[in-house]
Amino acid sequence: MTDFRIFARSMVVTISFVVAAAPFVSRGQLANAAENQAPATHKVTKFNVPGAGKSAGQGTVGAGIVDDGSIEGWYIDSGNVYHGYLRAPDGTFTKFDPPGSQGTFSYGMNSALAITGYYLDSNGARHGFLRSAAGKFTKFDAPGAGKSSGQGTVPGNINTKGVIAGYFVDSNGVLHGFLRSPGGKYTKFNAPGAGKGPGQGTGPASFDGLTDAGAIAGQYNDSKSVAHGYLRAPDGTFTTFDPPGSVGTFVSGLNLKETIMGSYVDSNSLYHGFVRTVDGTITSFDAPNSIATGANNINASGTIAGSYVDSNGANHGFSRSPHGAITEFSVPGAGTGSGQGAVPYSNNSTGAIAGPYVDSNGVNHGFLRQ
Repeated sequence: MTDFRIFARSMVVTISFVVAAAPFVSRGQLANAAENQAPATHKVTKFNVPGAGKSAGQGTVGAGIVDDGSIEGWYIDSGNVYHGYLRAPDGTFTKFDPPGSQGTFSYGMNSALAITGYYLDSNGARHGFLRSAAGKFTKFDAPGAGKSSGQGTVPGNINTKGVIAGYFVDSNGVLHGFLRSPGGKYTKFNAPGAGKGPGQGTGPASFDGLTDAGAIAGQYNDSKSVAHGYLRAPDGTFTTFDPPGSVGTFVSGLNLKETIMGSYVDSNSLYHGFVRTVDGTITSFDAPNSIATGANNINASGTIAGSYVDSNGANHGFSRSPHGAITEFSVPGAGTGSGQGAVPYSNNSTGAIAGPYVDSNGVNHGFLRQ
């Protein structure tokens, strides 16, 4: 993997088009059976940023949702250029690009609506940005970040204190994690066992990879380019882990209780979701109709939003309760062919879910499920 793209959230989209997973293995205890049998009715709102392209590979990607219902993400215009946006709870859009951007990718947002991500320069190098709620940009580069195409600084998270977590790619193509304080001080980190070759190294998950207390969850690629999970405590100590049977672990995030979730691949190249509690217990799961399951986000209560792939290669959404009950859903208008369908990226404490869906023409659109 040469670009963690803040790791597992995009990894789920990539793997979901081409892999298969094992049968569903966890539906919760009998006490939660009613939760499976009587799914609630949910409102789905579809949206497109004004100016988003209408051809295959273009359109609107809904990425992160916070508790007030604001959504951040990016859109691809008719010239295949990427731009950032913020969608307010009333449905109005604010589009943005840092000065000098040749392509903007918005990844993290906190409850104060401060947004972080990266932009591309004319050489294809990546640079971090922080956009305040008032629209003021601060551009930054982590010390040691490379300056060539595919290198540079890639922020992915911002907590309520204004601390930013992400990774940077150095001039040798190696990835390193970093923290940036509100005052601009950097802390570089590497997980024990992280490889030192191109495409190897350490990075955090995006959007929900950093807690207010300073805990970070993510993954690292070792010297054989095998991915493993880690938890970095606020004091800088690491705990590394892999779900039983994993030959590749892709961490998507954690919540304030340090419950971690993500996906893993087994020796048969089958993908499954997992959740790891603070005591180290790891539970594997698969959506009932899945041939590939990916967990993308976890909210404060422990509810997980993610996507699964059906036998036709199409994507669908799911929500997994803290007790293990899984509710599957599709978005009206989403395509049903391979590589099409809905991919939930995030969920907030109210249970609202945001993400993109791909229609039958290959165009991206945003959705909000409440």
